[in-house]
Amino acid sequence: MRNPPRLAIAGVTGAVGQEFLALLEQRNFPFAELKLLASARSAGKKIDFKGKTYTVQELTEDSFADVDLALFSAGGSISRKFAPIAAKAGCVVVDNSSAFRMDPNTPLVVPEVNPDDIDKHQGIIANPNCSTIIMNVPVWPLHKAFGVKRVVVSTYQAASGAGAAAMAELEQQARDWAAGDPITQAIFGRQYIWNLFSHNSNIDPATGYNEEETKMLKETAKIFHSDDIRVTATCVRVPVLRAHCESINLTFDKPVTEEQVREVIAAAPGVHIVDDRELNRHPEPLDASGKDDVLVGRIRGDLSQEPGYGLDMFIAGDQIRKGAALNAVQIAELLLAKVAV
Repeated sequence: MRNPPRLAIAGVTGAVGQEFLALLEQRNFPFAELKLLASARSAGKKIDFKGKTYTVQELTEDSFADVDLALFSAGGSISRKFAPIAAKAGCVVVDNSSAFRMDPNTPLVVPEVNPDDIDKHQGIIANPNCSTIIMNVPVWPLHKAFGVKRVVVSTYQAASGAGAAAMAELEQQARDWAAGDPITQAIFGRQYIWNLFSHNSNIDPATGYNEEETKMLKETAKIFHSDDIRVTATCVRVPVLRAHCESINLTFDKPVTEEQVREVIAAAPGVHIVDDRELNRHPEPLDASGKDDVLVGRIRGDLSQEPGYGLDMFIAGDQIRKGAALNAVQIAELLLAKVAV
């Protein structure tokens, strides 16, 4: 790979694709050339970036002949088709879809957790599920320090996880409700405003877990390189535009104090403690939106477990940012750091 690389963004017109551009500019990510790719219906659109106007090109099998690094956020079916083509052309793909996450030959990377796994890539590196990333950033340092045996997580997932169209529909439902009009229900097939419901992914009839919950279970084991850590999840969609929240209950291998937990989290990368009991200020999605760090609060011992062995905490993280685009850009930065300038 060249440094600076010839860079492409696949799915640039989507919510994550637009966040890619914002982050590349904010983080001053180096590139020699930039190619913006999307579907045929978006081809020809103009996008201004860093003082230059780019024309969106249609994503085709010939798009990667002159590309060193590609950030993909165009959906699983597109990734399954085009990521291997890009890799064969010599391009390294950082893919935001679920297409390759559980492929044993594809690293699944959260830079704060397992950065060295990128060395194992064969042309494709997978970005984990957004809920998995947001959970693992604060859980990993606790696992390293104290050994986490079990994780029970309940998610409160924003519309952003379902894309720009879902965010737009939530806003439209608010307008519909305020005007007394029929509620628009094109994306989820139900009223979303003033409501919450089980995550809109398919439910396995055998286990009763939906796909989002299963991703959190399987991906955490792969990222942590451990089949011993037990994870169970309940994933819920809530009427919030952006940033997911999660209630996390942990069981440790050995007894720890709340003070020890706070010390570890405070020193960990990618997290910020927001935990004011007196003022009742804790992680909230509005505060997490647009932020790189995962906010961590409500840190307290679990009174239902043997003293010192259980912990509760509540977290909030920007799904579009750390849960998707930022994690991918951080992976790209790790790749460039390994390439001599």
